[in-house]
Amino acid sequence: MSGSFQAELVKLVRRPAAWLLLAITLVLAVLFTYVFPYAGYAAGTAGPNTGRGLPALLPDRLVGNALGGLPVFLGAIVLILGVLVVGGEYGWGTWKTVLSQGPYRLAVYAGKLLTLAVAALVVVLAVFGVGALSSALIAAAEAQPVHWPGLGDLLIGIGAGWLIATMWAMLGVMLAVALRAVALPVGLGLVWMLAVQNLLTAIAAPLLDWVAQVQKGLPGPNAGSLAAALGASSDTPGVLSTVGGGQGALVVAAYLVAFAAAGAVLLRRRDIS
Repeated sequence: MSGSFQAELVKLVRRPAAWLLLAITLVLAVLFTYVFPYAGYAAGTAGPNTGRGLPALLPDRLVGNALGGLPVFLGAIVLILGVLVVGGEYGWGTWKTVLSQGPYRLAVYAGKLLTLAVAALVVVLAVFGVGALSSALIAAAEAQPVHWPGLGDLLIGIGAGWLIATMWAMLGVMLAVALRAVALPVGLGLVWMLAVQNLLTAIAAPLLDWVAQVQKGLPGPNAGSLAAALGASSDTPGVLSTVGGGQGALVVAAYLVAFAAAGAVLLRRRDIS
């Protein structure tokens, strides 16, 4: 498995699409978490996120701000990466080429999962990094004191972000294996994350109690609840306190394992062509 992991890591590092997705993630994180809210604050205009005010943009709120995009928008980009890493093998017809070299299917699959876990951690660390820089610049521009979160809070926040991001990557993997493609899994994953779960939260759940109860077991609301428990603003789409942070973490971890296991079962039992 170590050989497969090293090979997959090299492939991912050399793939331009992976760097493009990382760049898009960081640009979106900075624009919607810091630039637009700060511009609204400076101009004195109202907006969906400007009502939080200057204190929400300062370094002591780094953990919540960094986690806010992962339940929906930034998580969707990680899902795309998960689809590309596994689904690309079907699109290029390279599964047979890889497996003919000797490794078992599950060894190659495990290498891909470990690579995605590393990639998810890199994404989360990068989001925290640009968030720290952005908040420090805002504090300097407004002559505000700089107070960073404690080391324990930072580590918990990074761990929670890694858990959420890896879960979405595993969902992308499962969809890619189930549909043996790239375009359709990406489309279905984005429709679920950006449309269906938001519609359930905004429209169906307030009207139907059983939908509100079902939501407590879905991946998106639990990821949003985990982010909310660590300080993410409720103004951010997908961030809501449907359940407690502890339950949110357990459910997200359960989905992570379930998605990865389902992909393994499908890959092992089905034809790869």
